[in-house]
Amino acid sequence: QVQLVESGGGLVQAGGSLNLSCAASGRTVSNEVMAWFRQAPGKEREFVALISRSVDSTDYADSVKGRFTISRDTAKNTLYLRMNSLKPEDTAVYHCALKVVAGTGQYAREYGYWGQGTQVTVSS
Repeated sequence: QVQLVESGGGLVQAGGSLNLSCAASGRTVSNEVMAWFRQAPGKEREFVALISRSVDSTDYADSVKGRFTISRDTAKNTLYLRMNSLKPEDTAVYHCALKVVAGTGQYAREYGYWGQGTQVTVSS
């Protein structure tokens, strides 16, 4: 059974940075499509970024493009999200996910395994 465990969230001032990690166990994820989603209170879970089987192929939501970077360490079986120039609207619980269904990768329904999430709070 695949388990995903996020860490690295916290409270940061606007303009600051955070590094999120997602440690995977139960399956080697280096050749899997993985993504970060986020969910703010009262809002739908939304796509943030994904990394495809091709290590250089990534995709980002327009709202984070140029500020966030998704990457992974195959030796550590870990996914990362580097977040720079954080804004108050980035405040949310951030989840990593493993894709199991065909599609663009931007929809939560395409992912079958999820971590419990890590809270990111950006103060103004």
